[in-house]
Amino acid sequence: MRQGSAARHPRAAGQIEGERLMLTTHELQEPGSSLYRVGRSGAGRDRPEVDAVAPADAAIPDDLARDVYCVLGIPVDAINMRGVLRRIRDAAQQRTRLLISTPNLNFLVASQSNRSFRESLILSDLCTVDGMPVVWIARLLGIPIKSRTAGADIFDALKSEAAPASALKLFLFGGPEGAAERAARTLNGQSAGLQCVGWSNPGYLSAEELSRDHIIDEINSSGADFLVASLSSVKGQSWLQRNHERLEIPVRAHLGAALNFQAGTVKRAPAFLRRSGFEWLWRIKEEPYLWRRYWNDGTAMLGLMLTHVLPFVVWTWWMRRTHERGEALTITQDYGTRAVTLSLSGPADSRHVDRAIPVFRAATASRKPVAVDFSNVCAIDARFLGLLLMLRKQLEAQGCTATFVGVSPLMARIFRFGGLDRQ
Repeated sequence: MRQGSAARHPRAAGQIEGERLMLTTHELQEPGSSLYRVGRSGAGRDRPEVDAVAPADAAIPDDLARDVYCVLGIPVDAINMRGVLRRIRDAAQQRTRLLISTPNLNFLVASQSNRSFRESLILSDLCTVDGMPVVWIARLLGIPIKSRTAGADIFDALKSEAAPASALKLFLFGGPEGAAERAARTLNGQSAGLQCVGWSNPGYLSAEELSRDHIIDEINSSGADFLVASLSSVKGQSWLQRNHERLEIPVRAHLGAALNFQAGTVKRAPAFLRRSGFEWLWRIKEEPYLWRRYWNDGTAMLGLMLTHVLPFVVWTWWMRRTHERGEALTITQDYGTRAVTLSLSGPADSRHVDRAIPVFRAATASRKPVAVDFSNVCAIDARFLGLLLMLRKQLEAQGCTATFVGVSPLMARIFRFGGLDRQ
């Protein structure tokens, strides 16, 4: 059965069990709309970074609505500073959870060998680019990210954004001895947009030890809007995930060195060094022990560029060049008794993501395992891989699975270069 409107395709609208339904992205403008032809102006490189777009019910997380890309297996949001600040303010006002991660090169490298660390990034609600090397990689992949949105920049923007009457209440956790206390005093003496209502530095303990009841109770009793953790990257992400349900502060993020910058224990690099990608030299000057980390991450990045990023760029460019005829992405939906099968045909790329999202959203609403068939897909890019990453995340949150089948050897290489597991 073929229908001309996305409003009639979910089972929630009365679809018979096992019914087979075919839609094209031309027909998926929005529920109740008429035919709409997808132009090529929405392709990746031409798209700007966007403000945050909240789902219809902001209390319900909708990762499929994010403008997210897959970069070596981790999600990266193409969102500007204004959009980030809006997400933070909305979450604080509505008391809804917002876990922010700020991937830099160290995050990117660590995620390649540490699966649980990578999962912590995938499970985040927002991933903004912290490091210039990640910006450079994103540009190579055609991702519309023009600059970094580092954790320290988010901190500074929040400090100067609002009047004292609407200041965001902050809790600082971790950092070197005395740094959180000094940062709290500095913020409360200078900042209009942030008010520090508490701080805690339990010392250099494991993520498990930092999760003891009295520590979590102290944090929750502060009544803060924004929890800023400053631990090592792996420990910080692990701690936030371990206590995701126990923490009552709505906005939480591991911002690392941002706490040291606020405390004045470490001076931040001048703006021109940050923009040019040479902040690491300044950081080594300030903290000489970091040279080894930067050396290891730099050499690892060269390896990833040669073995993953450049091959991904070449193969996706070739596929796009050979299939740039403006054809639609056709999606056949098969709602079976135990699973949903989505069969794709045509180019699965950024031009058609907005039209594929309603189909994926309807499939997740069925609360069944979803199989995505790539047998007839002729092209794919980082944006569509990002959508698949979010599809899998949404389904796993429901206790379901997403599998990708019918993947050709060439498409399998694209998946591997992009860092997306097919199982």
